Amino acid sequence: MRKDYIVVVAGALALVTSSVRAQEPGAAPLKIAFIGKSYANPVFTAAHRGAEEAARELSGKHGIPIEIVILTPPGEDPALQAQRVALAVTQRVNAIAISASEEATLTKAINDAVDQGVVVMTFDVDLPRAKRFVHYGVDDTKLGELVLEELARLLGGAGKVAVLGGNPDAPNIKMRLAGVRKAAARHRGIKIVDVFHHRERPLDAAEEVLSINAAQPDLKGWAMVGGWPLFDSTLSRKLQEDLLSRNLKVVAVDALPEQLPFVEKGIAVLLASPVALLGGMTQFKKFALRGGKHLATGISCCAVAAGHIPQHYRTIHGG
Repeated sequence: MRKDYIVVVAGALALVTSSVRAQEPGAAPLKIAFIGKSYANPVFTAAHRGAEEAARELSGKHGIPIEIVILTPPGEDPALQAQRVALAVTQRVNAIAISASEEATLTKAINDAVDQGVVVMTFDVDLPRAKRFVHYGVDDTKLGELVLEELARLLGGAGKVAVLGGNPDAPNIKMRLAGVRKAAARHRGIKIVDVFHHRERPLDAAEEVLSINAAQPDLKGWAMVGGWPLFDSTLSRKLQEDLLSRNLKVVAVDALPEQLPFVEKGIAVLLASPVALLGGMTQFKKFALRGGKHLATGISCCAVAAGHIPQHYRTIHGG
């Protein structure tokens, strides 16, 4: 289990660059730049921890020092991400792992880096037109379908639902939303009132949900293609109370420990992506153990991955 979710991040990169150096005594450290979408998104702080954990594990196992250089921007900014890719090249990193906020800008930046001899992998967001050697992620269209299907089940197949859509320019978000719409077409009783976009930060997302709840008194549930509002913010308690008082059902992507109160209160069902699990199985075990009564069941998704890396999900149900 641990290798499935952690070693992919640093291991795949280390294998590429270490293959020509593994026999060299006293080899210099491998430098891997890690560029998430935004430090404001807790998923990527968890992913950072996972990458660093993997680096320590692989360093000890293979005797090759591995340094993770965190270059994630403070907020979502494709131009700044592209600058960070260029910076990584100037810092002479051996490899880059990146979750891109936008396709065109980052495809060019990745291709420029590869042309200069730096190995690049994508995670969470795939850029198939880029020269990345592998992608670690999920079938985002299928994931979107799962979100809506689970929500439809909770609502008995009928009701008005809102869709929380994060960054409208992110390729993975577009695919997840397409999956939500595809699944909704199979449920005549489910009506999507609209897709609501926002900055992918917990506070912004919580504000958006509260605003829409107030404007849509007959709303029955939320399909969230990212779990942004369920992370800690100054509005967390208010959001929990609002969702409970309205008896709204929520199905969201991501599953990290700080989101557990929404599960414990019976508000949300969470679909955990491998990116969240990059935070390390230690984080996931804390999540599961703290819940105690919560049941983890496997849902397998076939990812679009150049390296044919199998992907898996866990669904965390309350009760």
